[in-house]
Amino acid sequence: MIMIPYQRELQTAIHAVRKAGVVCRKVADGFEPIKAVEKADRSPVTLADVAGQAVISRILQAAFPADPIVGEETPETLETNPDFGKQVLELAGQEIDFSALSEVIEAVGYCNRDTDFKRRYWTLDPIDGTKGFLRGDQYALALALIEDGNVVLGVLGCPRFCGPGSGGENNGTMFYAVKGAGARMIPIQGGPEQPVTVDSITDSAKARFCESFETAHAAHDSHSKIAASLGITEASLRMDSQVKYAAVARGDASIYLRLPRKKTYREKIWDHAAGAIIVEAAGGKVTDFSGQPIDFSAGRLLDNNRGIVATNGHLHKKVLKAIANIV
Repeated sequence: MIMIPYQRELQTAIHAVRKAGVVCRKVADGFEPIKAVEKADRSPVTLADVAGQAVISRILQAAFPADPIVGEETPETLETNPDFGKQVLELAGQEIDFSALSEVIEAVGYCNRDTDFKRRYWTLDPIDGTKGFLRGDQYALALALIEDGNVVLGVLGCPRFCGPGSGGENNGTMFYAVKGAGARMIPIQGGPEQPVTVDSITDSAKARFCESFETAHAAHDSHSKIAASLGITEASLRMDSQVKYAAVARGDASIYLRLPRKKTYREKIWDHAAGAIIVEAAGGKVTDFSGQPIDFSAGRLLDNNRGIVATNGHLHKKVLKAIANIV
């Protein structure tokens, strides 16, 4: 691994994402039927979501005890579903020394504490794209370090997103970036690293468009109009999770848009932090629909931004202009 800033933080983050990735693979391979319980917002949460957050939380706490952690999952699913909690304890305990369910609850709950978002903190999503995970499609393990409202480090584990040297479809790819030091990818189970760079397309008609798989997550109709105005004729690459950021960073796509279906909706920080820095470190650009940088200092939601635009950088101004004419 090359010597770069935040070396200890990066090594810890990669280790934590790998450990949580083992949890995800065990669930996907039949540790238990991939049963999901329903959260208060009616979205699904699986054994892997909660066990993965517990594992990452415990590893980060041990390495950086002064750092707050902000995660998606809450301990309520463990406290109100005893059988679910027992399975999570068994699963997480195979990777980290958890001796009681109370310790798992503490580790998950640690990620829900009050946080000063204008200072240093970590944010994580143990399974970004839970519906994709349940379908057997793309999902990501996302972990990022934020300082003063800016992402300085990001790691994306993409277990079903293969790349050069990954060793086959069952061995995915891990992407990581540190601010000012570029982006790299590595087979998720280890192997030679490679630099990651966006594509060099400057003609929008030749670009490939990337968007959310789930129609409930984004306004696909508006996306289609934007793509048409840019002259894009190729079918959109639709995927779950922050794997879309990885696709743009690696040059598999040139543009990723996310316009929520509801104007009042605001994105969650853990859904974009890791992916955003990887795209930018790979030479791309990430802003909201007005061209403003993404502000991670406002809280658990991106209250100061609406919509997400990630591009190879060359097309960014043209995409923003198309958005302004349609949205």
